[in-house]
This record gives sequence, C-alpha cells and structure tokens, in this order.
Amino acid sequence: MSITITVSNQKGGVGKTTTSAALASGISLSGKKVLGIDLDPQGNLGFCLGAGMDSRYTVLDVLKGSVPVQDALIQTDYGDLLVSDITLSSSGLESIPANREFILRDAIRPVADRYDYIVIDTPPALNLLTVNAYSVSDFLIIPMASDILSLVGLAQLKETIESVRDSFNPGLNVLGILLTRFNARTLLSRDVLEMAQQLANQIHSKVFETKIRTGVAIAEAPAHGESIFSYNPRSSAVKDYLAFLTEIAPEIHLKEVIHNA
Repeated sequence: MSITITVSNQKGGVGKTTTSAALASGISLSGKKVLGIDLDPQGNLGFCLGAGMDSRYTVLDVLKGSVPVQDALIQTDYGDLLVSDITLSSSGLESIPANREFILRDAIRPVADRYDYIVIDTPPALNLLTVNAYSVSDFLIIPMASDILSLVGLAQLKETIESVRDSFNPGLNVLGILLTRFNARTLLSRDVLEMAQQLANQIHSKVFETKIRTGVAIAEAPAHGESIFSYNPRSSAVKDYLAFLTEIAPEIHLKEVIHNA
C-alpha cells in the first residue's frame, strides 16, 4: 500500500517543486520505490528529476484516458515519473460530467500498489488538478516562503482543504507547513514563523521543526542533472532538506545513503 504525499501552495515561488523533487529523490535514494506525478503545467518536476524533454506521453494523456498509465511512466534515476507540459493548463478536464475529482485516483490505480511512496507536485492554483491531488492523497505538505506575501491566500487554501475533507477525502492529513528561504536572524522570518504557527493550528497541523535556508545548490542541481543530495550535500539548504526528510519519515535512514554517495 503506497503512501501518497502532495506538495501544494497556490502561490508560486515558495519552493514547491524543489520540495517535491527532494522528497522523490531522497526517498528513492533510500531504496524505496517512488512515483513522482507532475500536475504543474510548467513541467519542472521532470526537469528536476532528470527526465528528458521528449517524453512521448504526459500525465494529461493518462488523465484523459488516451493511454494507460503503464505506457506513460518514465524511468529516472530517482524512481518513475509522470511528466507534464503546458498542454495541462488547458486540459479540458472540467468538461467531464461525473467524478471529476477522482480522475487522478482512477487513472493511477493500476500501478499505485507498485510504489512505497507517491509524490505529487501541484500547480500554483487551487483548481481541479489540485483537488484531484488532494482527493487521492494521504498527506499534504504546504511549503511557504518566509515573507509576508506568502501568507496571502492561505485562508482560501484552508477552505479548499476543508472542502475536500468534507466531500472527497476525509482521511486527508495536513502533515505540516514547511518554511523555505528562512533566515532565523531576521525579524521578518520570525514574524512569518509565528503567523504560520497560527495558521497551522487552524488546520489542525504544525509548522515543521526543520526550516529550509537559502542555498544556490538548490537552483544549480537540476541544471547538472543531479538531485540536490548528490550535487552538493554540504550545502546548508541541502542539509535542511535532509533533516526535513528525516523529520517526516525517520525510517528512511537517508543520512547514511548521502554520506556514502
């Protein structure tokens, strides 16, 4: 039985795809079987995980039922992947008359049990794709940059989570809010932390103990076709993501894997 984790925030630029890629690559490096699903039309998760740009099929083909999910899977060094591209932004899925919120669940059902973890990257919007991700997920992680603007719109995110719980997935658990671009020495970061804790209480969750600092290695690694863990394990931000993975899944024992890489 796989564990499905969705990474989501309606605001862009908060480290959503970086966090999704860190989860997928880190869990895969620990020896677990991982499926990454990119529901963001920008298609950056595939790039971060080393998928080529010439994929024959995308996740949209699977969602529309044009091809079986088995035919669309791409093998990478960090598990299997369903990639996306800009065509997902005008998917037409809204025109499906019934069970629109469960299109993803039904599409991946034939392969879901092959994996220990499924990691879903979502678009910076609260749309049907996001609702589909929430409806199939066990856990939700909300990355949030350490600035005031990142707090804007989180009330709407709270409403969406509650709506999905009420209507489609009562078992959806918000694992926590992950603060990114965090600098403990600044008053701004400390203020954002306090406000994030208040929001977390409202959705019966928490702010993760681990905070992600800024690090250039995070941006450089995809360009070199590597995960952040193999590219520069000494980076402060990479160390933070390692600690984050240990916090949410201590059984993964990733630290030994990275040390020996």
